[in-house]
Amino acid sequence: MPKALWNDKVIAESEQVEIVEGNTYFPPGAIRKEHMGPSDTQTSCHWKGIASYFDVVVDGKVNKDAAWFYPDPKPEAKHIKDHVAFWRGVKIEQ
Repeated sequence: MPKALWNDKVIAESEQVEIVEGNTYFPPGAIRKEHMGPSDTQTSCHWKGIASYFDVVVDGKVNKDAAWFYPDPKPEAKHIKDHVAFWRGVKIEQ
């Protein structure tokens, strides 16, 4: 089962992931919300829309903007609405 790990903690886990541009997007229910912290960061993708971010927090350590999601994606990306993907050292295991 795919899972996302940071600092040896599972922060997301699901068999129902979406792969887009090589990134694994986990559905909202698969995210361990206790490891997500608020972020005001947003970026834009020409075909997916505006991405919002979370800080990943484990044992008091913060990985700034290490998770992103599309709360209101463009029609071409509607299948990843609110799904969360990771980077900045978060490991994805299959």
